[in-house]
Amino acid sequence: MVGALSIYRSTIGKKAIMAVTGFIWVGFVFIHMIGNLKMYIGAHDYNVYGEFLRTVGYPLFPERTLLWIARIVIFGAVALHIWAAAALTNQARTSRPSGYKENNRAQPLYVYASRTMRWGGVIVGLFIVYHILHFTTGTLHNNFIHGDVYHNVVAGFSVWWVSLIYIVAMGALGLHLFHGVWSMFQTIGWNNSGLTNFWRLVALVFTAIVIIGNISFPLAVLVGVVAPETTTTLGM
Repeated sequence: MVGALSIYRSTIGKKAIMAVTGFIWVGFVFIHMIGNLKMYIGAHDYNVYGEFLRTVGYPLFPERTLLWIARIVIFGAVALHIWAAAALTNQARTSRPSGYKENNRAQPLYVYASRTMRWGGVIVGLFIVYHILHFTTGTLHNNFIHGDVYHNVVAGFSVWWVSLIYIVAMGALGLHLFHGVWSMFQTIGWNNSGLTNFWRLVALVFTAIVIIGNISFPLAVLVGVVAPETTTTLGM
């Protein structure tokens, strides 16, 4: 127990927590993007996908049980990630020399991403709250229909400023993902001087796939590639 607490309180322990929770979040973001690609197939397939998420595990488990378990794990991972990031930031501030000055010259993308992690994380956190209230609960949606995922997405992104919010948030998420994925490989010990550029490329390609995929959804609605369809609600 004492050993576990010492690891939990140590810098290495906090970085390990960030890596594990970051891996959970990265996996969710990627799977979420892949699932939403069904929007391009059509309303029926997209709504079938939404129904699958609500009923997965049924009848062994009641409807939405596994969905809520997944949500709790993801939200718990986000909370632990934020806590570990804040704790590491406070430790860095405490140990930083008072005369330290930041170099403001032009830096590579990964350095810029590193320096914007804190505010990027805040933006992503606020966006998560907005996204839940918009597409999950429908609280902030202009025309929400429970169970009709396709309609909700198309109607939501038809409002230009809503699409703009999502696109800007994806920019912040992209920087966060790029630095986070690369740092994750470093934390788990897969990175060294000879592999640094390789893992940065992996992080860049992965981030590009996720962000381009996510940005394509509001843009497709705005330009009319994805348009309203007559749909049948599959469940509530």
